[in-house]
Amino acid sequence: MTGRRGDDGQVTILVIGFVVVALALVAVVASAAQVHLERARLAALADFAALAAAEQVSDEAYYAPSDQTPGETPGETPGVSSGGACEGTGPDCSSCEGTGPGCSSDAALGPTGEEAMATVRAYLADHPDPAARWTDLRVLAVDSDGRTVRVTLGAVVRPAWTAWVLAPFTDGIAVTASSDASAW
Repeated sequence: MTGRRGDDGQVTILVIGFVVVALALVAVVASAAQVHLERARLAALADFAALAAAEQVSDEAYYAPSDQTPGETPGETPGVSSGGACEGTGPDCSSCEGTGPGCSSDAALGPTGEEAMATVRAYLADHPDPAARWTDLRVLAVDSDGRTVRVTLGAVVRPAWTAWVLAPFTDGIAVTASSDASAW
């Protein structure tokens, strides 16, 4: 019976090993969940910024005379280039893509790309609490077609549970989120 004493304590080592593996697995799952939640929060912030930009009205379009479309020089024949071809505006809505004198030109009231970018930056500056979650929040792109605004934001997430493991290899996990918004 004294020959079997060499096996004592082996189960304890196995249990400790399994507990370490289980804790590491829980840390990885918790970190993955944190990255997913941070991406969802970034998507919500992109939604709000896109909506703020889409609700913006272009100053140029708003103050343009009613017989002139934005960007058109006064005295020109609307929708006709120097060669006489339709350029997307004109008296006949069907032949000129639905814009021009007598047609609904609501799309021209939307913000330009520069105005949308300025509105998104102003929104993020005016709402610092949601933007403060990330140390490296960036506006990657803002596109506007005059009716719909697309905002793409990027940030770096540093998961709390695995930060000590990832610190030597990376500065965090980059996440991006895009959102489209139309005001009407």
